[in-house]
Amino acid sequence: MNGTQTASLAPRKSTSPCLPSAEVLVSVTEDIDMSKPSDLVQGTLDMLLLKILALEPMNGFAVSQRLKQVSGDVLQVSDGSLYPSLHKLEQEGWITAEWRTSEYGRRAKYYSLTRLGRRQLEKEADNWGRLSSAISRVIKLKEA
Repeated sequence: MNGTQTASLAPRKSTSPCLPSAEVLVSVTEDIDMSKPSDLVQGTLDMLLLKILALEPMNGFAVSQRLKQVSGDVLQVSDGSLYPSLHKLEQEGWITAEWRTSEYGRRAKYYSLTRLGRRQLEKEADNWGRLSSAISRVIKLKEA
């Protein structure tokens, strides 16, 4: 991958016969060598947001920036995906939100992980570990 790539996460319906027919997240990487978007399984954005919020409470903009930073500028989530996902996590009881004054003196909604959210993150991370390990085993198969 080179320095001209970007990635974004946005919900869409899976059209792949290999993936569940449920809604999935799309990671679009624009690169000279890559021409097709790659599908990420449903719930990936939720897991990433829960993990970022496990670090510390933060506002939506900070969550987006931290995700971009820790992924080495590979993962960027649009506001149109970020805020509905945060709202869904709040509805599930996995995060709480409260209005505070940001470091820039503006009112912002700060999100925090709940105990239930921490348990959900553990489940999601375990599932992701199993899935990514299985995919790695397939990818590493020796060709005839």
